[in-house]
Amino acid sequence: MTFEDKTLVCSDCNEEFVFTASEQEFYEEKGFQNEPRRCKPCRQKKKAQRSSGGGGFGRERQTFPATCAECGVDTEVPFKPRGDRPVYCRECYQKQ
Repeated sequence: MTFEDKTLVCSDCNEEFVFTASEQEFYEEKGFQNEPRRCKPCRQKKKAQRSSGGGGFGRERQTFPATCAECGVDTEVPFKPRGDRPVYCRECYQKQ
């Protein structure tokens, strides 16, 4: 199959970008079904946001102070303790 360069529009910045014949060949080799939706700069920006946020789409993970129900040490947890269930520090949780 012969590929030709295609001009696409980025879904993030609405700028046109070229989906080259070699990129199309690569996509076919990998079995990708869809054309790219973002230009290269927007793809790199999106990737950087994902990797810096630890899966939180660029946001810092919020933590809440708590006291371990097992050993009494002050700790932080990624959820707001409700008070009706025990909260454990990392070490005590791993023992459970």
